[in-house]
Amino acid sequence: MKSAKYLFPLLSVVLFSACGGSDNDDLGAALPAAAAPSSAGAASSAPGASPTIDKVAGASGFNALLAAATKAELGAALADSNARLTVFAPTDAAFNQLAASLGFANATAMVDALPPAALKSILTYHVLPASRAASELRATPQSAQPTLYSFEGQPAAVTLNSSQSSVTLTDAALTTANVTAPDVAASNGVIHAIDKVLVPPGVLNIVQMAQVNPQLSSLVGAVTGANLQASLSAPGAFTVFAPTNSAFAAAPAGLTPQQLKTVLTYHALGTQVLASQIPFGAPVNTLASQSIVINAGTPPTISDTSATPARIVATNVRASNGVIHVIDKVLIPAL
Repeated sequence: MKSAKYLFPLLSVVLFSACGGSDNDDLGAALPAAAAPSSAGAASSAPGASPTIDKVAGASGFNALLAAATKAELGAALADSNARLTVFAPTDAAFNQLAASLGFANATAMVDALPPAALKSILTYHVLPASRAASELRATPQSAQPTLYSFEGQPAAVTLNSSQSSVTLTDAALTTANVTAPDVAASNGVIHAIDKVLVPPGVLNIVQMAQVNPQLSSLVGAVTGANLQASLSAPGAFTVFAPTNSAFAAAPAGLTPQQLKTVLTYHALGTQVLASQIPFGAPVNTLASQSIVINAGTPPTISDTSATPARIVATNVRASNGVIHVIDKVLIPAL
C-alpha cells in the first residue's frame, strides 16, 4: 500500500467534542478566586507591582494563547496574584501549526471555531499547579507532571524529559514540544515558551489524534482516501490499531478502493479496548468482520492473515471517541 497524500477536510460536526467524558476541571475552580475581570488582558496587580502571567504573556507576544484563554474564560485565573503557576505557553507559530493539521486556515480561525470547553481543556493541560523554574524541571530527567486538566477523575500528566541543556514535553498524542524560551518570570508564576501545542487526552477524536501526529500521516491519508473519516470521527467507542508511516511504506501496493476500506476496517474494533483489557490469545472481531489475535509479550503482537505479526509499540492514546494503539506493520486481512 502506498503512503497516501496527507489531505484532510474540516470535520466541523464532530470537531473537538466537549472533552469526551473527561472531568474538564476548570483552572479557575482550582485556584483562589481572583479579583480581576474575566479577560486575558486584564491585570489584578496594583500599579507598580510585578506583572501577572496574563500581562507577561501579552507583552511577550503569546497572542493566540491569550485569545484562547479569553474565550475559555481563563483570563481571571491567569491574572490571579495569589496563584503560583507554571504555564507552558505555545507560540503563535505553534498554534498555527495545530490549526493547519486540523484543517483550519490559521490559529485565529481555530480559536473562533472551537467551543470554550475544548479550549479550556487544552489550555489547562499546559498548566502545572506550582511555579517550577527550568532548573527544577531539569533536575528530574524523566517524570510525569500532573496538570490542571482532569481526565477520568485524575490530573492528566505530560511526560517531562530533560537534560542539562533542554526540556521537552510529550503529550497524550505522543508528540513532543520543546521548551524554547524558559523562565519568563511573572509575579504569580513562570512561563516557559514551547514550540508545539500540547494535546490532552479525551478532547480530540480518533481521526484528529492521528492528524496531529506526523508519524500517522499515511494513516490519515488512507482513511480519507477510503472515505472513513466521518465514521471514525463519530461519537462512540472505537479501538484503532494505527500503523506508522514506515509501516505503510512497507505494505503491499495497488489496492482497489474497496480493498483499502477492508484493510483499514480490519484495524478497528467497534468497542474501546484499553491495553489492560486486551483478551490475549482469543480471536477479536474487527469492523471488517474478520478476526485478529493479540498475543501477550514484550511488546505484544497482533497476528493477521500473513506470516509476520505486527508489534504494538505504543498503547492507550486516548481520544474523545475511543483509543489508539500504535503498531509497526499494516495488518493484512483476507482480500
